[in-house]
Amino acid sequence: MMFFIVGWSGFMKKLVVIALGGNALLRGSEVGTIQQQDKNAHNSFENLIDLFTDGYNVVITHGNGPQVGNIFLRNDAGHKIYKIPKMPLDICVADSQGGIGYMLERELRNVLIEKRIEKNVITVVTQVLVDKDDPAFQNPSKPVGAFFLEEEADLLMKNHSWIFKEDAGKRGWRRVVASPYPKEILNKSIIKNLASKGNIVIAAGGGGVPVYRDKNKLLHGIEAVIDKDLASALMALEIGADALYMITDVPKVYINFNKPGQKALDVITVKEAEEYLNSGEFGEGSMKPKIRAAIEFLKHGGKETIITDSARLNNPESGTRIVLN
Repeated sequence: MMFFIVGWSGFMKKLVVIALGGNALLRGSEVGTIQQQDKNAHNSFENLIDLFTDGYNVVITHGNGPQVGNIFLRNDAGHKIYKIPKMPLDICVADSQGGIGYMLERELRNVLIEKRIEKNVITVVTQVLVDKDDPAFQNPSKPVGAFFLEEEADLLMKNHSWIFKEDAGKRGWRRVVASPYPKEILNKSIIKNLASKGNIVIAAGGGGVPVYRDKNKLLHGIEAVIDKDLASALMALEIGADALYMITDVPKVYINFNKPGQKALDVITVKEAEEYLNSGEFGEGSMKPKIRAAIEFLKHGGKETIITDSARLNNPESGTRIVLN
């Protein structure tokens, strides 16, 4: 997977977007202490170190599902106990984007120091444009926060008018919020410019802060959480990335996952990916968003998407590679 693109001016570095999954910060049954998240981020970046040294310019995106859910709860508790005004969802997303970006940037800097690699790292709090009339606002579907028992979810729904749905993997019930389709990365030019100069850029965290334009073209925040994978695909397209790497907690994409006849996929086309998607092979809270984002990227000009875990990213035999034809 390591190669250069040759241009008239010589060798140009390959530009990639790396979409970190939730396991980059939280794994298994961890509660999410700072120590746990720091360690996980550090380990993730140690696995990715070759991408920062072997002819790549890199933009990193990340999720925020558990973290923004915790911010919701803190928001509610602060209002209930101390009468602190509640902040809207876009502010909670921005809070999580800044906090997670800081943790990732710090641990990436530490890994670079340990490996004696000189590179700048910068986090860009990124706004992402959505349509305020997107039908997603009428059908909340994006899971955020912790898993709850059904009885706990029922109580929270009654007390807060929140909406909960059962996880596809039967791990419990999670709050769901509107997830409108991302239309434009507002900071794309700055992000591309920074990355093209060799800086590692962390951007569009948690799918980006959702904003919309009014009739006067002014920007406003809106209550939503944008899907991180779709935002990562849009980022890759808008900055002209050569590849989209989607990092998750399994080495490959599987069909019949955890069922008789489970099969790992090595290389599949967009057409095959669409067939698997339409047949219900992938769960909404797991692989489905990644497959959907890969299809979007490739159908609109992207070259390849690789889905794998960080420990196997540099092994050409690992990962599922999705291509146009």
